[in-house]
Amino acid sequence: MDLNYFFLATSIVALAEIGDKTQLLSLMLSARYKDHHWAIIGGIFIATLLNHALAAFLGSAISTWISPEVMKWILGGGFIALGLWLLIPDKLDGDEEAPPTSSSWKVFTITTSLFFIAEMGDKTQVATVALGARYDDLLAVVMGTTVGMMLANAPAVWLGKKFTKALPIKWVHGIAAIIFIGIGVATLFVKF
Repeated sequence: MDLNYFFLATSIVALAEIGDKTQLLSLMLSARYKDHHWAIIGGIFIATLLNHALAAFLGSAISTWISPEVMKWILGGGFIALGLWLLIPDKLDGDEEAPPTSSSWKVFTITTSLFFIAEMGDKTQVATVALGARYDDLLAVVMGTTVGMMLANAPAVWLGKKFTKALPIKWVHGIAAIIFIGIGVATLFVKF
């Protein structure tokens, strides 16, 4: 496993996830199921691992179907677009409300389902597709993006709303946006 790809994927997703709708979902679930933090964290991990593995494989498959020159422009533009997208704040959609329960297994199942669905088309999933297309070490990409999600969401589960109030989310998103835009520009001007 290439640790450079792993750390790049981890840092990009951890930064992009702060203030994201799935982090807001983590906060909502932890507030609703106060005694089931481990079930929530386990659900987040499984949902992220499955979702990001599919996304990275999709990115890798796309990169084999499209010529390197076309792929360079798609990825470069995609990373730049993701950077700009990070500057738009997320809000939790009302239809992601969790039903009440007291069973850890049910909380785990609810969390896994909600997180997998919430990640569909999300910035971090799109970033994982792009990273899977750009870098040939899918294990490093999937593990890195999953660790990044856990670094952003596990503290949100444990610390609740205090976590997001203590961090300057606009600054974190700005840094992540600069990183994405930088990767996009580098992709356009550096040979594969």
